[in-house]
Amino acid sequence: ETSDQVDALFAKNPAVENRTAINGYSFIDSQYKPNVASFFVTFKDFDRRYADKETASKESYEAVLREVAAGARNIKTGGFIPIAPPAIPGIGTTGGFEFWIQDLGAGDPARLQEVTQQFLAKARQRPELTGLSTTFRASSQQMRAEVDRSRAVLLGVPVSDVYSALQAQFGSIQVSQFTQYSRVWNVILQSDAPFREKPSDITRLYTRSTNGQMVPLTAVVKTEYVSGPDLVPHFNGFPAAQVIGGAAPGYSSGTALNAMEEVAREVLPQGYGYAWSGMAYQEKQSGGTSANAFIFGLIIVFLLLAAQFESWILPGSVMTAVPFGILGALIFNWMRGLDNDVYFQIGLLVLIGLGAKNAVLRVAFASELRQQGLSVMDATVQSGEERFRPIIMTSLAFILGVLPLAIASGAGANARHSIGTGIMGGMIGEATLAMLYVPLFFYIFDELAERSKKKKQEATPPPEPAPVAEGGH
Repeated sequence: ETSDQVDALFAKNPAVENRTAINGYSFIDSQYKPNVASFFVTFKDFDRRYADKETASKESYEAVLREVAAGARNIKTGGFIPIAPPAIPGIGTTGGFEFWIQDLGAGDPARLQEVTQQFLAKARQRPELTGLSTTFRASSQQMRAEVDRSRAVLLGVPVSDVYSALQAQFGSIQVSQFTQYSRVWNVILQSDAPFREKPSDITRLYTRSTNGQMVPLTAVVKTEYVSGPDLVPHFNGFPAAQVIGGAAPGYSSGTALNAMEEVAREVLPQGYGYAWSGMAYQEKQSGGTSANAFIFGLIIVFLLLAAQFESWILPGSVMTAVPFGILGALIFNWMRGLDNDVYFQIGLLVLIGLGAKNAVLRVAFASELRQQGLSVMDATVQSGEERFRPIIMTSLAFILGVLPLAIASGAGANARHSIGTGIMGGMIGEATLAMLYVPLFFYIFDELAERSKKKKQEATPPPEPAPVAEGGH
């Protein structure tokens, strides 16, 4: 009944095309439970949902989940957890992050639930985090069946037969095998559904004693309702509770992961630890690779320029254009409210080459003028004047070329927004601020190169004249 109410919310949403409900299956922890249901929802085509700006704002997957989640708050018989699939299929089960609180000590489920709830209460106060929830429950209603072993011995009933009868009635048990069609087939014994629906069905069961009499199971089995966990998941070999969530709007995934770790260090008592899984684990493992790629990119460009100019000093004036491009990219990214994601970092790596290209047009020409005998100031001014138009034209061509990425819509639009906006802002920064400051840095670095040459010439003694033989001319 509860899943029918949720299905009605999806059915009336214009963006939803198909719904599949699986009652009794928990998608988050991949377990079968009687009090859960999972929905798999497919949307209509992007061309239909992104026909215009207004439709896209109402029928994007974020808008659908927000609308259904708001309607599900009125359902009093259950909770609703909206989640997106992982960005890379097969790595994790949900979008966002998957965080595990591990019980490294006694393994008490009730204590693990208490610690998990304390952690969630503290983590929900952090502005960087959203959508925090857990499926771990240590207080679910359960029926406990206790076998009176002393009475079973008095009645001549083997205890193993008692457990086998309970298993066959409420679960299943393999009782035999047979061979047919060159295959071995298992014989599975299980009661039909109408005979194992209620706890009172145990009164239907009998088992045979050692003297051949049929003994009702109620004579040796006592049942009572208790509270306990539906299941006790383990992670890294320890009893653990899974917490799912994501970064709040305006915060990067790395900031959200750091916030979770800070709360864990503050809240988790001794004997409890934490671990990551899914996409969050991969992100933590490869967190420094983008910085390493950026540093190696700078080194490679610098070495190539050093080989081109045959100098270790002049490439420094070219590399000074890179910070202005990064500044422009950061400003534009901040103005649009985009995250510092991996696509934006790829754009920063591209800006190293683009910024160096514009600076090389000016520095290389100024270096040629210096070799022709012009002074540092004259060479700087003339290269700035003659290279102004080609730099502006190539920069505008590239800015207009990535403009479709910055305003894209449809599948993968967020990735294109990040890389397109970053490159546009970086090129604007390099075509404006760098145009003003690169000549200044060329003047400074060229002066340093000239002083270095003079010092080397002064430190090197003049060569001695060759001796002349007697009678020579």
